[in-house]
Amino acid sequence: MFQDGPGKPLDRNAKFRIQTFARAWTAKHRQPGQHRGPLTRAAFEVLQALLWGFHNAHTGRCFPGYEAIATRAKCARSTVHVTIKVLESAGILTWVNRIVRVKKRELDLFGRPVWRWRILRTSNAYVFNDPISALAQPNSSKSENRSGTQNQESYRSSLPHTVRASLDNS
Repeated sequence: MFQDGPGKPLDRNAKFRIQTFARAWTAKHRQPGQHRGPLTRAAFEVLQALLWGFHNAHTGRCFPGYEAIATRAKCARSTVHVTIKVLESAGILTWVNRIVRVKKRELDLFGRPVWRWRILRTSNAYVFNDPISALAQPNSSKSENRSGTQNQESYRSSLPHTVRASLDNS
């Protein structure tokens, strides 16, 4: 994405709902023999750093690098990487790559200077899913469309009257 990425403004209550949902999700998905579940103490600190340290409540923008998250959460960069994947699989957040185009002067095959565009990844843009908004969405299994094909009525009206009458009687 060649911009800051999507953003979803969250108020204080929504951030607490997300943290509570994460605790409930990890309790539900705890395997026998696991002490805490899929989300460890470090994972909760990464989530807390993202929500309270980097997320802008007014614009919804959140795009720190792994190093910045690891510094704020006081954990390793690899822990941040694993935690982001687990939080995404839990439905707590989603992310997209943020990229920029950079024009760079290089030499071509014949030694002549040319300008080339390079695309560089800067960081990820994170979007948090508020659990209450998932409950407010309508049931997608209900269809607004009537049964039958969409052109069924236009086809019936184009038939001669006698044919329509015989179809109605059968």
